[in-house]
Amino acid sequence: MIIQLDKNIQTVELEKVEKKLAEINYKATSVKTQYADYLIAVGKKEFDIRAIGTLPGVKDIHRVSDAYKLVSKKWRVEDTMIDLGDGLQIGTGNFAIMAGPCSIESEEQVEKTINHLAAQGVKIMRGGVYKPRSSPYSFRGLGIDGLKMWHERASAAGIKIITEVMMVEQIEDMLPYIDVFQVGARNSQNFNLLDALGKVDKPVLLKRGISGTIDELLQAAEYIFSNGNERIMLCERGIRSYEKAYRNTMDVNAIAILKEKTHLPVIADPSHGIGVRKYVDKIALASIMAGADGVIMEVHETPEKAFSDGQQTLSFPQADRLYKRMRQTFDLRENF
Repeated sequence: MIIQLDKNIQTVELEKVEKKLAEINYKATSVKTQYADYLIAVGKKEFDIRAIGTLPGVKDIHRVSDAYKLVSKKWRVEDTMIDLGDGLQIGTGNFAIMAGPCSIESEEQVEKTINHLAAQGVKIMRGGVYKPRSSPYSFRGLGIDGLKMWHERASAAGIKIITEVMMVEQIEDMLPYIDVFQVGARNSQNFNLLDALGKVDKPVLLKRGISGTIDELLQAAEYIFSNGNERIMLCERGIRSYEKAYRNTMDVNAIAILKEKTHLPVIADPSHGIGVRKYVDKIALASIMAGADGVIMEVHETPEKAFSDGQQTLSFPQADRLYKRMRQTFDLRENF
């Protein structure tokens, strides 16, 4: 059960609500976000929720049976809209494209990518400065110095930055230089990291775990929300299966299911989802038709020379064609 409290609730009023919950053996947990104050009440006894909903200081009350309560669509009528500023919003009815290299490699690469994105009206650039790699001998990113360089050039061009954070200790240093924190598949259940990201007022893109279920993804998002941050996006990026013909199994089904289960925006990652360059466009378009609110994809001037993930990365001309087709597909879906 979710109890939304008045912002100006008096201490005596809150105590009465908590006492009433205790009387029916419900455990209450306080959640304060950047937008509202809640009590999350968990118990088994059936009761008339009006007994709580009519108490002074209670703004609204919702019975939510899902284990993931705050991110559930059962209580929030309107879908969440993520506002990145400068008129850029991500959510239902607002299609977002996030594109850029797997890894930030050099100043020249950053400038060329920014020019490419700006020419196509793409307002969000992805890229990694801390790279989780399967091999410890692979390129692992330029770190905070690379991020500062990237931020200086991107902000001058009006481009927003989304990049992966891997450890709690990195959050504070990265905070002034990013617009969206990305939690990668390997950290999807790093609960210490999720807790910490719940305490910052920056959007978080949470990727599904390598073998994670939909419920596990939603529970991971609940960690962020319950620690105070409502600005969350979910990302379907493919899961590991027995198939060897491609890198991952892109679960397009999950996009439609997530749009049914949660009010949070859902983003598709076709680059990691299939991991084969020539199929990325098809998977991106299928994801849009399944209901995705945006696509995050890998692009590079010369993918064959990319420091990482070149096999799934589109060239600038290939990306230009896909941007156009994605926007057309989104318009088609909205008018379907």
